[in-house]
Amino acid sequence: KEWLNGVPAYAGLAAVDVYLGVTEPAEDDPLNRVHPGQFKYGGGHVLQDLVAGKRVRLKATAYGTDCYPNREIDKKVTLSDLPYAVLLNPRNAYQNYNCAVNLSDKTIYTYMGVLKPRAGNANYSTAGQLSPLLNDPYYLTIGMGTRIFLGGAQGFVIGPGTQHNPGAKRGKNGVPLSPAGTLMVMGNLKEMDPKWIAGVSMLGYGCSLAVGIGIPIPILNEEMARFTGVSDEELSTQIIDYGHDYPKGEASSLGQVSYAELKSGTMKFNGQEVPTVPVSSYIRAGEVAGILKKWIEKGDFVLSQPLEMIPTVSRK
Repeated sequence: KEWLNGVPAYAGLAAVDVYLGVTEPAEDDPLNRVHPGQFKYGGGHVLQDLVAGKRVRLKATAYGTDCYPNREIDKKVTLSDLPYAVLLNPRNAYQNYNCAVNLSDKTIYTYMGVLKPRAGNANYSTAGQLSPLLNDPYYLTIGMGTRIFLGGAQGFVIGPGTQHNPGAKRGKNGVPLSPAGTLMVMGNLKEMDPKWIAGVSMLGYGCSLAVGIGIPIPILNEEMARFTGVSDEELSTQIIDYGHDYPKGEASSLGQVSYAELKSGTMKFNGQEVPTVPVSSYIRAGEVAGILKKWIEKGDFVLSQPLEMIPTVSRK
């Protein structure tokens, strides 16, 4: 067993290897026993501390063997002390995602943030016209081996992410109208920047990791030019009730809303003006795009052709 700053890590791998989950809370966290829980520290915060050069307490126990006799270790380590550290994210860069509202009569606490009762606010999470998979809706340039911006360093797409669903309903422009594609990505944690790796505490829900991702999309033909020219006015997502429907697994769409309207600060829903709140940062997305552009112009970032494409659907 192993803990990093009190956060349990999974040690059922090869000897001395561990996998730290970013949503794993500290072992002594009261969780939601005191509701809403604050989830002040978890795996994502450990990674942020390591990338920032901070010392992290490493504690581990084992049964001991002839070749590995130590049964316990308790010491402080930094990222530079580790010979190998890789960020491996099973699900990133969601291609579109729900606009969350709460139609119940009480405030609820979700992974989409705090949702006020009776549609008191609407939360959404994607950069819209800067979101990578919305600019390459059929994944024509993205696949295993695609070089990307990841956490302030260079990383790679290693395949489709968990819950990858290219079969979601699409609009006339080919862009999904609901959550669809995802990516599995990896990169060298030792090269990353704490500005782009941040532990997150979601009130009443849990902890996670906010990570900056950017993907260069080569405009190879007129079709790709059309796809990458998409604007927030042409992109929309579904509105989902997280107060009643979502917890029951009955998340039926209550309508569509464009990202232009979401980014305006309010949207019209059920005859009322509802404040809209982004869970991800559009400003930071623009910064990532700018950094990636400079890397490419300077020759520090070389575009790579995918070794294998991720699953998609036919274009009509």
